Order: sequence, then structure tokens, then C-alpha cells
Amino acid sequence: MSIRFIASAAAALAAVLPSACATTSPARPAAPAAIQLPAGEEVSLTLGARGTQNYECRAQPDGSLAWAFVAPEADLTDSAGKQVARHYAGPTWESLADGSKVVGVVKAKAESPDPDAIPWLLLASKEASGQGTFAAVRSIQRLDTRGGKAPAGACANAGELLKVPYTATYAFSRASAMAAPAASTGMGY
Repeated sequence: MSIRFIASAAAALAAVLPSACATTSPARPAAPAAIQLPAGEEVSLTLGARGTQNYECRAQPDGSLAWAFVAPEADLTDSAGKQVARHYAGPTWESLADGSKVVGVVKAKAESPDPDAIPWLLLASKEASGQGTFAAVRSIQRLDTRGGKAPAGACANAGELLKVPYTATYAFSRASAMAAPAASTGMGY
């Protein structure tokens, strides 16, 4: 199997990498209505991602060949640029500090404002493990995508792999903080 890497896309992404900076701000990132977080959730962590979206040339039911998505491979960084997690097949996000993981399932999509970028997504947590960073994640938003799309049209060699560079922002949500307890009645019970 041969592996192709789109070098020109990598160079183009280098120019936009600062836009993929991460923050730990709990503010809800701007997102289209279709991929807003469910009620009762709030952003608890926002990380930048840089990596590849990986595709394989596969036969289609009509006998033609086309690029099929296989998995992502990305490093996730905090607001200081330090790698704190990795993103891979599942889709899975794994903390490098505590080993906690969350596996997501796509619930909704919105086209990226960049026509050459993969869509923005809302994913729900279908499985979380470990204790720490990702243990209590309920939803994940993929936002601010650049690159990552497979080339349009057919591919030539079944089994060929293609790694397309991309950047994105991932916002992880948890249950919103509970409302403050009711004021005491002063009645002693």
C-alpha cells in the first residue's frame, strides 16, 4: 500500500495554524444552530488540533473507486501550545496526562465556512473511561476546521492511503453546574 501526503495543503495549513489555538475558557464557542450543545451542557475545555484525516481508495458498489474515510490522527494542544491529548479512530480523544478517554458518535453536521474543509460536527459521548480530563464529557464540537477533505473525484489504486492535513478546534462539554441550593428558611430543619 502506498501513502500519499498532500504537501501543498500542509504548507497552506501552516499559515492558518495560529487560528487553531486552544483555550481552556468555558465560554461556548460560536457554532451554527445545527451543532449547538444540548441544553444543560456547557463547554469545559477547548483544544486546538493539528493532524490528518485519513482516507483509503476503496471499491464502490458500482465498481468505481473512491476515497473512503478511515480515521483521524491528530495532536491536541492547550492554549500554551502544549500537546495534552491525541485524537484517533473511534473517534476517540485520549488525555496524555491521565489516560482518560472519550469515544464519540456523530449527532449533527454543519458545513464549514471554508469550502475546502471538513464539516463542523456535534458528537455525543457514547463511552468514557478513566478518571480525569475526558471522564465526564457529554458532547464534543468540532469547529473552525481547515483542510482535511479528500480530493474530489475517483482515486486510481484500491488500497492506496491518503493523509490530508487539517486543523480544528474541539470543544468538550460537561453537565452545567447545578443551580445554587435554595436559601435556608432559618427553621432549623
